[in-house]
Amino acid sequence: MAYNRSLRTTVLGIILIVSAWFAAAPAAQEPFYKNKTVRIIVGGSAGGGYDTYTRAIARHLGKHIPGNPTFVVENMTGAGSIIAANYVYKVAKPDGLTMCHFIGGIILQQVLGKPGIEFDGRKFLYLGVPAQDTTSVGVTKASGVTSMEQWLSTKTPVKFGGIGPGTATDDLPKMLRATLGLPIQLVTGYKGTADIRLAVNSGEMQGLVNSWESFKSTWTREIDTGAINIILVGIPQRHPDIPNVPSIGEFAKTDEAKKLIQVAVYDYGATARPYVFPPGTPKDRVQILRKGLSDTLKDPDFLADAQRAHLDLNPINGEDLEKIVARIYKLEPQLTEKLKEILK
Repeated sequence: MAYNRSLRTTVLGIILIVSAWFAAAPAAQEPFYKNKTVRIIVGGSAGGGYDTYTRAIARHLGKHIPGNPTFVVENMTGAGSIIAANYVYKVAKPDGLTMCHFIGGIILQQVLGKPGIEFDGRKFLYLGVPAQDTTSVGVTKASGVTSMEQWLSTKTPVKFGGIGPGTATDDLPKMLRATLGLPIQLVTGYKGTADIRLAVNSGEMQGLVNSWESFKSTWTREIDTGAINIILVGIPQRHPDIPNVPSIGEFAKTDEAKKLIQVAVYDYGATARPYVFPPGTPKDRVQILRKGLSDTLKDPDFLADAQRAHLDLNPINGEDLEKIVARIYKLEPQLTEKLKEILK
């Protein structure tokens, strides 16, 4: 009797264990992102280029993630997107449910020791960039500037609106002053390029540095009417869309100027639009979002949306983006000191 009772107990225990395993198995196989909501914190204001790219991506990204989560966009402006980057680095939970899209130039600003930066760019987990920026210089018709040659010959400063150090709106005007001698007055502190656009349209500002991709998508009317004239691009070669607009490299005369432009202008364009996770995010979730973002940028429905919004695409995947960022942290000391002087 005791033996039978023991046998029955053992069999019952096995049945309970097996039943529990089968009950738990479906739950264990559930994708992490099922029924989840993922926030994308954007460091620029609504209506700007960073916001426009992100909202287009967010509409399609969920279908490329196992579990089909919902993606919502939140704007967190201030300090040239440093507030957003600091928040995601220090405050956001590293659970794969909070991404950030900030202005990549603040990574170089961290290397240069800018106060207020509380992140280490080497520790973010990079998901990729949708486009490498063609940094461009636009001036208003009212400014009277019609070409680089004419601008170089005048001594009247053109008033440019900026967001903050680490953004192309601020750093490229400073580089133009230092390397080409262009007369520029920089007024910084705007929340985003959408706010600068309002200042330009009201006559408060006369110029802006922005990516050609953002000019096309968010300044369409100004470009079409001639209210804004693109007179320079910050890439090694001229852009096929605007072949009559010269490259900054055509005006760089010294070796030092060329080196500075390579680091602070050309490399900036490649890393300008990063999507990141905070440090400590599980590696499997990083890989899921890397693949999901890459697949989204090839999605025919997304590509149709991007075309309608005039969004150019020239992506870099997360792995390659990490390598580019690592190079930024290996600048020659002499070059670092010169950039500190220019971009402070």
